[in-house]
Amino acid sequence: MSAIQRLVQRARQVSAGREADVPSPCVSVCRVDPATQWCDGCFRTLEEIAAWSRMDDDGKREVWRTIGERALAMQVAPSSHDALSQRQREREENT
Repeated sequence: MSAIQRLVQRARQVSAGREADVPSPCVSVCRVDPATQWCDGCFRTLEEIAAWSRMDDDGKREVWRTIGERALAMQVAPSSHDALSQRQREREENT
């Protein structure tokens, strides 16, 4: 099972309320993709990461649902993610 598949599975479990305490999705790969603005490790935005400690459990589960959707999108079309990232890097190099 790939890391993305595990993330999707975990997102389904957590967002369905099967966890008493909502765990942080952080996997200590803290790098934001310039094209998507998502963390490469947990698929959260910087805003979601910053707000995490202030969110109630329902808000955290909603973020987990969103993470699952993002991870599924990457699983279906990872090359489009790579292409977006490459185009963004090229733009930054040319400015």
